[in-house]
Amino acid sequence: MNALVFALAVWWTSNTIAHHAIHRPQFRRRSTNRLFAAIVSVLIGIPQALWRDRHLAHHAGVAPRLRLSVDLLLQVALVVALWTMLVDRAPIFFATVYVPGYLSGLVLCAVHGHYEHAGGTISHYGRLYNLLLFNDGYHVEHHANPGLPWSRLPERRDADARASAWPAPLRWLEGGVGDLLTALERLVLRSRVLQRFVLRTHERALRDLVALLPPLRRIVIVGGGLFPRTAMILRSLVPDAHITIVDSNRAHLDRARLRISSVSFIHAHYPVSEVSEVSEASEVSDTSDTDLVVIPLCFEGDREAIYGHPPAPAVIVHDWIWRKRAVSRVVSVALLKRVNLVTGV
Repeated sequence: MNALVFALAVWWTSNTIAHHAIHRPQFRRRSTNRLFAAIVSVLIGIPQALWRDRHLAHHAGVAPRLRLSVDLLLQVALVVALWTMLVDRAPIFFATVYVPGYLSGLVLCAVHGHYEHAGGTISHYGRLYNLLLFNDGYHVEHHANPGLPWSRLPERRDADARASAWPAPLRWLEGGVGDLLTALERLVLRSRVLQRFVLRTHERALRDLVALLPPLRRIVIVGGGLFPRTAMILRSLVPDAHITIVDSNRAHLDRARLRISSVSFIHAHYPVSEVSEVSEASEVSDTSDTDLVVIPLCFEGDREAIYGHPPAPAVIVHDWIWRKRAVSRVVSVALLKRVNLVTGV
């Protein structure tokens, strides 16, 4: 719960107080504004000079560039000093509350920013949301008048603006959970640090579950072509198994082929009935003779049916962290994710 509170604090502060300070200084004196930015940097762990440069580049429509300055160096030093102190004096709090909350807050900010501009800048005019987030929903109006005080944005409401009934952090509900997870997956693909984190946390959880199973000969992984981490991990854990990735998105399969070899690919929905494309192993068109099936978090079928009637002797289901079933391991608190192992056919 504490990690969640901190995540919300990072997200809320970044999109309200910190955001407004970028466009309109909070105080008349420059020294006071520099002190304010330093305090905010320490509170949420995000150097405000870096956030300011990235955000103004976004408004200008240009690629952000790292610009060293006295303010940036000071803010980074203060954040690192705080982290060092927490590691030294409160390591458990740092590892179980601060880091998960911080990373989750960054994810919330990324989701928020993505959906504010997905397909073009979008506004949301809900009263409660705009009350709590200082008219953050008036985003079309903000881009048209970036220097206007937040309290006056409703005066410039654009009758022709694209609008959504959902605020930016929840806008993924318009397209379903799958769209959100795909967006997060693409975010991970942009960062080697995030890729290593995702691989490490998933490998630890999957290793524990695979160790409980008899020798595996055939494994079917549903989805997962965009970033085939499950296939990469299982190829290492079970090197002698025949691994097949089943994905309904051809572009995702094409990406997977560039990252992993010695696996088969089927372009189809699971369970496989009509195969659009089989690559690198023609004998895998029938996936019924399988020892292990891996179901993704974004599975579009009946997840409860998978749990109730496993389609293979062993099934590993990626699920939300609050859905513990059978034998289970937490992947990451920051990712809100666990994997559940069910057995029987």
